[in-house]
Amino acid sequence: MEHKKSVISGEVVANREVTKNHFLMSLTVPDNFQVALPGQFIMVRMKDMGSPFLARPFSIYSTYSFENNTILEILYRVVGKGTLKFSHLKRDDKLDILGPLGNGFDVPPGCKKIALVAGGIGVAPLSFLAEYYRKRSTDSVEDRKVICYIGARTSEWLVGIEKLEEVCSRVIISTDDGSEGHHGYVTDLFIKDINSYRRDGSMVYSCGPYAMMKRMAGILEDCPIPCQVSIEERMACGVGACLGCAVRVKSQEGHSRYMRVCTDGPVFNIEEIIWD
Repeated sequence: MEHKKSVISGEVVANREVTKNHFLMSLTVPDNFQVALPGQFIMVRMKDMGSPFLARPFSIYSTYSFENNTILEILYRVVGKGTLKFSHLKRDDKLDILGPLGNGFDVPPGCKKIALVAGGIGVAPLSFLAEYYRKRSTDSVEDRKVICYIGARTSEWLVGIEKLEEVCSRVIISTDDGSEGHHGYVTDLFIKDINSYRRDGSMVYSCGPYAMMKRMAGILEDCPIPCQVSIEERMACGVGACLGCAVRVKSQEGHSRYMRVCTDGPVFNIEEIIWD
């Protein structure tokens, strides 16, 4: 089995609603999580609470040290019974955690301009990427730019803006209903700026609803800017055993094949995916 890892215990430090139905949970975890990469994820299950039996996948939003502890943060939206139960967790509650899992984003050497295109809760791994890049980059602020295009259905669903403004050169907002920022899709904003990104020295990263990333694939089809996407899929195990998160990708022979989001991803080059 790939990605052999042990389930560890995490303890809730805080779990607060940051905007309507969106929560930020902070957990104490073992020190090995400090090497987690942006784009990786964890599988989380509540201890001794019965249903839901299956663990839930969450992108890593941030990791840092605080008072001799390693803190891991997850940003999530309540979408069903499982995440509703997570939203009721309190300080000192215990969780079973498997991770960090999967493959993270790759930032090529010499990359001077980064575009983050986020939809909804897809902002979580991209925010971690911007934070990670800022901490580890040897470039000055003037020499590199990280521009984030973030969209949501409505202003009530916009999350993580303050943090993004701290770690990005610029944050551009859109909402489907026009309640904040551009009235329309986040991809509209990216299209307006697309000519400012060049194949040499630029990278695009995206995470969000399937329809949004399918539009991104169409936009970039005739514009050869490298782009990596973090795929959101339902998962039961997180280690490749259940095959429940398979996605269809292109093969070198021109045919299609399937890869597992949990072990082969969740980060893929956007041109690899067959966007049905």
